[in-house]
Amino acid sequence: MGRLDNKVAFITGGARGLGASIATHFFNEGAEIIIGDVNIEEATKKAKKINGKAFHIDVSDSEQVKSIFKKINSKYKKLDILVNNAGINGFEDREDLLLDRIAVNNRQSKEFAETGEIKSHFDVTVNMTDNEWHKMISIHLNGTFFCTREALKIMNKQQKASIINMGSVLGTTGGPSSPHYSAAKAAILGFTRATAKELASRNIRVNAIAPGYIDTDMTSSLGDVKKLVKSATPMKRFGTSDDISWAAVYLASDEAKFVTGQTLSPNGGFVMSQ
Repeated sequence: MGRLDNKVAFITGGARGLGASIATHFFNEGAEIIIGDVNIEEATKKAKKINGKAFHIDVSDSEQVKSIFKKINSKYKKLDILVNNAGINGFEDREDLLLDRIAVNNRQSKEFAETGEIKSHFDVTVNMTDNEWHKMISIHLNGTFFCTREALKIMNKQQKASIINMGSVLGTTGGPSSPHYSAAKAAILGFTRATAKELASRNIRVNAIAPGYIDTDMTSSLGDVKKLVKSATPMKRFGTSDDISWAAVYLASDEAKFVTGQTLSPNGGFVMSQ
């Protein structure tokens, strides 16, 4: 308790999932919480539970981002922590796509085991539309940039702050069913290192969290693939939202005052180098 006392934290994508869990942990550690999300109803409900404030924000819209950060500066006069968590997985309302790619993975394994050849293919990149690519990059990468840029207009004068960007193990390993997601997350890790070097002179720390496979709504429909992932994970399980949230608390707190430009990856050993 009290690790984030008197700090103001803004968490994008904070209405549900990992963002909501991070918001709760930050609140329990003493921070004043601002939640930004496209789902303003859920964001407002969450904010009320933790005595926080909610804003509707589409992080891919730079003008909207500017407007929200001006409101934050006007109301709070400071910003100590920014968590760039807002994102999509590309399968929203398209469980058919997810199930199809799971089926391809299963067929490949079966084909290779039986014949030594693979005849089933993902063909994700060749069939990806411009809109699918641009939407993924806009929300993840552009959103991280837009929010960071506006946050710095508040943080620079403070000479102390923490920015936490949400990456993924797929930003390092790549994912055959998600080239656009993998590209966005890899770029975020590079952006994290570049801004960490740029902002060190102002004592603004920039770090990333690269979660492995976590038990959330997003992974609930993976079926037999979950067994494969667990078997490839040294700790033989999926992570929980707490595993990510405590990592965020550490990076946001003064306990990590000498940590910048780093990627902390709670993944059970699935990937051992970020």
